[in-house]
Amino acid sequence: MARLFGTDGVRGVANVELTCELAYRLGQAAATFLGKTIVVGKDTRLSGDMLEAALVAGITSAGGTALLAGVIPTPGVALLVREMKAAGGAVISASHNPPEYNGIKLFDSQGFKLPDAVEDDIEAFITAGGLEGQVAAAREVADDAARANAEAGVPADAVGYVASEIAMPSGGALGVALPLEQGCEIYIDHVVRSIQDQGLSFEGLRIALDTGHGASSYTSPEALTRLGADVVVINDEYNGCDINVQCGSTHLEPLRTLMAESGADIGIAHDGDADRVMIMTPAGVVVDGDMVEAVCALDMRERGVLAGDAVVSTVMANFGFVRAMRDAGINVIQTKVGDRYVLEAMREGGYSIGGEQSGHMILLDHNSTGDGLMTACQFLAAVLRSGKPVDEAIQVMEKMPQTLINVRVNDKHAVDGNEAVAAAVAAAEEALADNGRVLLRPSGTEPVVRVMVEATDPAEAERHANAIAAVVEANV
Repeated sequence: MARLFGTDGVRGVANVELTCELAYRLGQAAATFLGKTIVVGKDTRLSGDMLEAALVAGITSAGGTALLAGVIPTPGVALLVREMKAAGGAVISASHNPPEYNGIKLFDSQGFKLPDAVEDDIEAFITAGGLEGQVAAAREVADDAARANAEAGVPADAVGYVASEIAMPSGGALGVALPLEQGCEIYIDHVVRSIQDQGLSFEGLRIALDTGHGASSYTSPEALTRLGADVVVINDEYNGCDINVQCGSTHLEPLRTLMAESGADIGIAHDGDADRVMIMTPAGVVVDGDMVEAVCALDMRERGVLAGDAVVSTVMANFGFVRAMRDAGINVIQTKVGDRYVLEAMREGGYSIGGEQSGHMILLDHNSTGDGLMTACQFLAAVLRSGKPVDEAIQVMEKMPQTLINVRVNDKHAVDGNEAVAAAVAAAEEALADNGRVLLRPSGTEPVVRVMVEATDPAEAERHANAIAAVVEANV
């Protein structure tokens, strides 16, 4: 059976794979394994209300208190966990996935995602029937003990308890759900102060912003406006079924059009829960996570705040990023794909910045998880300090041409050990030699195999990627 938790929580089609029963069990698990006060936030998906109700029912049935932050970016929940001194947090979101999907990700008391071992314990708890399963199992043990005592002639009143006393919380032991009305305001203020404390403002900047019909629809426009920017925003309304649909950080065409129409100095696009960001220059150049990390890392080192003179990235990072960092004397630590692995390496090494090409950036001086708005603001601050326009500031690295193809498959794990796929990859690697690389991996959140090829010649990268993708599609 596939593991319940992926690289970013539990995900699936809402009410089909991610059911109310599963959300209820996850709520019980949060209150059982993390503690009794859980901050709950969600993005704008239609299924969010349904899953929130089930999740909160689980939290309160286990005697926990749910602090309801409403629609708020994922990094806002991570911050609120610390600000409210809560035991943990839960975000109902499927991030960049289509509207019919949803997910539930959990944070510990410091706003960090849970380690694999804790997720495994939670999965075992859910598989065993949650709190009800624990009660039933405890009753069975008690009944067995009572029968053994009776056969041994031990009086029942000498045992001190009976099976009927083992029960679910009830009455005054049940939990409550309370609104957390200032959640978004706390998050916005945190981001704004991070720039003001550097003695900077965004006055004179016109910013084109696409919030993707998602959780940042209020927070990002408000924060950037408070920092003095002239903000032109699109897709800041939502109906629950339009999140990420042909907009936001995964579909940049609307932002490109807005940039041209508004004459903006910079463009910013978020995904559904705003834990990532993509940036665009006036010339239409897409500034992905690698380029953002490069600009921010060099600025941090210049200011003496780049811990360990090192950055963390993943194996998907463009080789141009790796080369630029090493040329600047900055060590690059590469991990498996997934922000959880980036974060693990950062915490283990005491590093301050890590990210992914997708625009998921972790700045531990400011937050404990990926934060799209914070990342955009810190990037803008670095650009302002450079004294250069955005198009020039990003020249600190030169990207190697890269082709990425997502192949939808029936079983993404079947790609491992497939002889035909292995042969196709080997053929591409032999042809590319030292002038490129091949990376093949299953998605952590979707039934997709990602085929990535880098080469000095973009036509070569595309040709090899298409060839491998065709083999994957035919054999997996």
